[in-house]
Amino acid sequence: MPITTSAKKALRQNKVRNTRNIIKKEAYKKAVTGLRKLVTAKKLDEAAKALPATFKALDKAAKTKVIEKNKASRLKSRLAQLVSRSTKASS
Repeated sequence: MPITTSAKKALRQNKVRNTRNIIKKEAYKKAVTGLRKLVTAKKLDEAAKALPATFKALDKAAKTKVIEKNKASRLKSRLAQLVSRSTKASS
């Protein structure tokens, strides 16, 4: 347990930040898996509509350094390619 007041405050801050980070991490993961499920279920119109929301969740996670900026852009690129290839294959 922390003894000094500054250490106690740091512990409180860490708890708050940890919960906030977990919420953002779960949000982007849920968005990514949801998008992938839509593509595999051949619901391509819904997947195309869900793409901006997924990008937003990834950008928010990268902005607050929950994930690295490069990881966010890599995931965005791969998801965009997935949706693009699926729409071309179905046409």
